[in-house]
Amino acid sequence: MTDPHQMTATQLLAAYRDKRLSPLDAVEALVQHVERWEPHLNALYDFRPQALLASAQAASERWARGEPRGTLDGVPVTLKELIATRGQPVPGGTGLGDQSPAADDAPPAARLAEDGAVLLGKTTCPDFGMLSSGLSSFHGLTRNPWRLECNTGGSSSGAGAASAAGYGPLHVGTDIGGSVRLPAAWCGTVGFKPTLGRIPIDPYYVGRCAGPMTRSVDDAALMMTALSRTDRRDATRLPPEDIDWSDLDLDVSGLRIGVMMEAGCGLPLDDDIAAAVESAAARLETAGVTLVPMAPVMTREMLDGLDRFWRVRQWNALSALSNEQRERVLPAILAWADDGGRIGGVEAVRGFEQTLAMRRATEAVFDDVDAVISPTTPNVAFPADWPSPTNDPRRPFEHIVYTVPWNMGEQPALSLNAGFSRDGMPLGVQLIGPRLADHFVLKLAKVLETRLALAPSWPSPPVAQ
Repeated sequence: MTDPHQMTATQLLAAYRDKRLSPLDAVEALVQHVERWEPHLNALYDFRPQALLASAQAASERWARGEPRGTLDGVPVTLKELIATRGQPVPGGTGLGDQSPAADDAPPAARLAEDGAVLLGKTTCPDFGMLSSGLSSFHGLTRNPWRLECNTGGSSSGAGAASAAGYGPLHVGTDIGGSVRLPAAWCGTVGFKPTLGRIPIDPYYVGRCAGPMTRSVDDAALMMTALSRTDRRDATRLPPEDIDWSDLDLDVSGLRIGVMMEAGCGLPLDDDIAAAVESAAARLETAGVTLVPMAPVMTREMLDGLDRFWRVRQWNALSALSNEQRERVLPAILAWADDGGRIGGVEAVRGFEQTLAMRRATEAVFDDVDAVISPTTPNVAFPADWPSPTNDPRRPFEHIVYTVPWNMGEQPALSLNAGFSRDGMPLGVQLIGPRLADHFVLKLAKVLETRLALAPSWPSPPVAQ
């Protein structure tokens, strides 16, 4: 039998049903696997093996009686530490501010618990979730399992590393500018950012989504059965909709797919990524789609305006801290947010209005095409201890140009591993659909995943690195 840490959630559930494996068997093996990797990765916050084993034992007893509690009973999951779980504080990557234990599970945590998933632990994120990096003043440095000297990206940094290293099959990140898809791309996994409001989240904010991070499209779809259930705590939630997320069949013949190779601004596109995206697009073309060359949706004005608005927002958060607390924040965050206190109200509003410009530009795309394929990231990898791919606090968002417009436009977008660079690092390809077409994007991703036909691969164990 495949090692439990290499099994998808679908495979684990089938093994539980057939009594080839119990949740306790799977979790005992998984704990050993995690303990081997974790000193090297630092992907987890609040890892409690004994509580996990007790939950797995209870799930095993339910399966033995033929009475599983839900569709995910006994399947290990992780949650980004920004997603509140009852009784635990939410450090926000810094451990500053109010660190009172959360009174309730946030919506994604509540939905997974209702379906019987067992919580392996919380995963790390950088300060305030505002870096695409595994660097945190509270958690320390989270590393990429494919190459420990490389960055995971972020802000769902621990989730990206945990998913790639096989810390169970199911992980949840959050994404306001690419924070699910970027680490998924750099760590070689699937990261799905749904339409805003499809997965209820609390607290909610402009462009902020929770999303599955898995090693297969099937598992991402499986998670949507739980995560997409409604919750009134999210005022941006979509109306409940009856979707059979397990149905991933799609005839793509006749679809028009826009191919967006240029981002419009930001870092230049690496040749290896360009080749991987072009190859993925060609696989879709052989399946019957029509490829349509597409101009970028982002502009320098949009990116700089959003940067200014986010600086002001971050400065506001820093202003609530004491001088002593601010000194504990990562220098890169302090240097970036420093201008926030000097940006006037009119300039801040103009920056925010660029989110609306992105929304107009992204929505207009789907007048001409059914979906878009693009790179997820412009660069292949960057050093583990850098706060961003530029290592420049004055230019921290030059790498989010392929991902952030779809947050502001609210369209569903998914990153999928499309192969590896010449030096063995993962390459991400992104698929985007019209707003509300989440199921369609998962179906299209399943077609591409099947067409790419990449053999399952895992990072080398830490002792071999």
